Amino acid sequence: MPLPSRLGGHVRTHPRPRSPVGPAAAAATSRGARGSVPSEEVPRHPEVYKICFIFPNGDKYEGDCTRISPGVFERNGAGVHITPNGITYIGAWKDDKMNGIGRLEHFSGAVYEGEFKDNMYHGIGTYTFPNGAKYTGHFVENRVEGKGEYTDIHGLEWTGTFHYTAAPGLKLKLQM
Repeated sequence: MPLPSRLGGHVRTHPRPRSPVGPAAAAATSRGARGSVPSEEVPRHPEVYKICFIFPNGDKYEGDCTRISPGVFERNGAGVHITPNGITYIGAWKDDKMNGIGRLEHFSGAVYEGEFKDNMYHGIGTYTFPNGAKYTGHFVENRVEGKGEYTDIHGLEWTGTFHYTAAPGLKLKLQM
């Protein structure tokens, strides 16, 4: 049953059985998809719910959430977020942010697959550019940082250490 949201969207919740390993291990939290429900006490170990939430701007989230306080739900666990302009995120959520492993598809055709931290590319991942070139390696707060490989549009593979927009000492991998 749709429930009115304080954000102006609608929320449908369906309780899911608690994970046998406990809600903390099975969940990741998010503050963006909050919906209001009738006041009730929040359990010590929040139940995980399946939720479908439409934001006032037309964004849509479907996935796991937990109740963080009476009447307030947060995205928590695995979910899909789709924007009207063609951006899609499929992956883990925590603290209302993309956290953990996920895939972010941009309307331009660019795709990032890998680790996220607080809505940023952070950790190991692969960024594929709209023209087909790709970078695989380390990211720190949305920037390429550290060891990685870049494959250009001709299929040539370059390796080295990247620092934001610079990559001194890149080496071409020879195919023999």
